[in-house]
Amino acid sequence: MMNWNSEGYVLSVRKHGETSAIIDVLTSDYGRHLGLVRGGISRKIRPILQPGNKINVEWSARLSEHLGSFTVEPLVSKAAQIMEDRLSLSALNSLCAMARECLPEREAHHDVYQAFGVVLNNIGIHEIWPALYIKWESGLLSAMGYGLDLKSCAATGSKDNLTHVSPRSGRAVSAEAAKPYADKLFLLPEFLISNSSFSPNDLQAGLELTGFFLETRLQWGVNRTLPDERRRMIQLLNDTGYVS
Repeated sequence: MMNWNSEGYVLSVRKHGETSAIIDVLTSDYGRHLGLVRGGISRKIRPILQPGNKINVEWSARLSEHLGSFTVEPLVSKAAQIMEDRLSLSALNSLCAMARECLPEREAHHDVYQAFGVVLNNIGIHEIWPALYIKWESGLLSAMGYGLDLKSCAATGSKDNLTHVSPRSGRAVSAEAAKPYADKLFLLPEFLISNSSFSPNDLQAGLELTGFFLETRLQWGVNRTLPDERRRMIQLLNDTGYVS
């Protein structure tokens, strides 16, 4: 019998049979992992399994390759805290959808897990979480082997005044080197390379930058686009003036 215990975040839940549910959970030690929760659609357990909630899970199966079963205990009910805030809810849904679609099953990525929790803990503080979310997407690219190289200019090697990113290489470009090609490059928001403040334009540039590489590098091989939840989040950010 195989078994383990871990804390994790619920990414998605779907009904299975008459009374059970299959949940997708992001854990620190075991990565993104699916399992069956018996009685998962009951009044008692269903609220625990809302996406974004932090739970304790115990997984067991006869063989490691089997789906296996989860027993769950609630830790933090994030979904209930932000249910009335459309923008925060859209961020939570996008965060969970991106993790579900972009991370492979049963492969631990501790940094992605930790940063996921940081974003989730700050959702609701609209002046903070969008930048944290973009940094999380950048970290997701790195974890999957497609990290952006923002340390020095691809053309000159300079570490100063980095303002753009090449769509071909994913490397930073300095303002001087970018001048002849600025219309073909992505803007590099300062907050991605430092702890500087950011404007709505910076957030827009950051979302366009990470979105491009996530879609063309990470999702290209499987002929998929990024989740609709991300598009809806960006639309709400635009509608509320946090992104422009």
